Amino acid sequence: MSSELITSSSPLLLSNALTFLFGLTAGVTIYSLLKTAQEFKTPPQSKLIPQNSSTQQTEYIKKRIEADFTISRETLLRVTKQMLIEMKRGLQSDGQTLKMIPSFVTNLPTGTEVGSYLALDLGGSNFRVCEILLSSDGSRVRSRQKKFVISEDLKQGTAEKLFDFFAEAVGIFLKEVLGESTDEFNAEHKKLGFTFSFPVQQTALNKGNLMVWTKGFTVSGVVGKDVVGLLQEAFKRKNLKITATALVNDTVGTLVSHAYTDPQTNAGVILGTGTNAAYVELVKNIPKWTGGPVTSGKMVINTEWGAFDEEHTVIPFTKFDKKLDRASNNPGKQTFEKMISGLYLGEIARYAIVDLMKTGYIFKKESLSESLLSKPYGFETAYMSRIERDHSKDLSDINALLGDIFKIFNSSLEERSLVKRVCELVGLRAARLSAAGIAALVTKMNKLDGCTIAIDGSVFEHYPHFGNRMRDALFELLGISAENIDFAQARDGSGQGAALIAALAEN
Repeated sequence: MSSELITSSSPLLLSNALTFLFGLTAGVTIYSLLKTAQEFKTPPQSKLIPQNSSTQQTEYIKKRIEADFTISRETLLRVTKQMLIEMKRGLQSDGQTLKMIPSFVTNLPTGTEVGSYLALDLGGSNFRVCEILLSSDGSRVRSRQKKFVISEDLKQGTAEKLFDFFAEAVGIFLKEVLGESTDEFNAEHKKLGFTFSFPVQQTALNKGNLMVWTKGFTVSGVVGKDVVGLLQEAFKRKNLKITATALVNDTVGTLVSHAYTDPQTNAGVILGTGTNAAYVELVKNIPKWTGGPVTSGKMVINTEWGAFDEEHTVIPFTKFDKKLDRASNNPGKQTFEKMISGLYLGEIARYAIVDLMKTGYIFKKESLSESLLSKPYGFETAYMSRIERDHSKDLSDINALLGDIFKIFNSSLEERSLVKRVCELVGLRAARLSAAGIAALVTKMNKLDGCTIAIDGSVFEHYPHFGNRMRDALFELLGISAENIDFAQARDGSGQGAALIAALAEN
């Protein structure tokens, strides 16, 4: 396996990879544990921070924060190795940490698909209704869409209320966007692809039972049920003659959508509100597959990698991660997602900043109780992006953000630099862990000679330096072979991908 991770033209990298991918010696392990224990031992407060100058104090505190969040190359290699192990386990049998769900998508588009299809996209915070028009030569895709915000009440409500909301949204879309009445639309009886971005055990291309809610949803009456069946029942209640021919995970949709124009695309990754990945696997490598012969010999697998390392065996778990996990609505679950996705990054940073305030390192004269920093999820990941973009000498935009949003009006430059460093470290850790996951995908597919990874999601698209940090980490893991791996921004993989899979199902 190490020869797949590191090219043979790099002897030193190969040697290192063999060392870390196939087990550290007991001596090194014990040394690391002792070293870690020493680093995290807290000395008396009077000796904790050098008293020479505020600059020295700031640098000392930064180093302590860096010790919490820094992910070394050696750790990344262990993460990649462990993910490969868990991927293989998930392909062998159900009930594993990585669910490795067969998507029933056995062919990728050729670019010749044509027609008009509806697509529904349930992601994290929004629900979209789209009409996708596919051209005959694959060169053009036209779409019309309308977005609907999902309220917290709906996220915590009942199945009937949520799915009726979906059906009502389709009715509004028909009238306001397409200009059609329900009767006119029903006469066309269009086919639909339903992107449902939650763990589903698929039993057919258009059937699947929800395994567990994620991303803050706790809707009753859905877990264990066929979500397409629930959708069809809602359509019937609203007198809509629509047939959902494809149930699609957003990562699968991202992969398929980008493959429509780039046949080298072999994996799709979501780095947004949540995180997940899908890739093309050989059916012969899926022992648990019982669906019969597959002509293409291939199957798109939905990894559900957000659940990776729930046992905390390889990824360092900080006290801030522990606090976030305990306070979440799914403690002990989705460990990888909680370190990577946009829903959680801001909250991790908030815990770290609040810890600095409570220990008296920053904002000593400010009241935490009166600041939005005291509110769970009050420090959004979007604020981290804004903070990382501030390259001014006096960090003036961070100063404005602290005052305008968090009611902290008297921050010093040193304090602002500490806040920025926290954000940098949380964002950097997320990017490096994402790269470790991608390295596992590429290695599993045996695509070190080249492939395209289609990536969708707000974190990858909008968070400063995220893609470059991933790229740097990939080079640490794969050596020169990383040059063969392309990261491609895949916009609207959820909508277009669902429509394309509906088209593939029809044909």
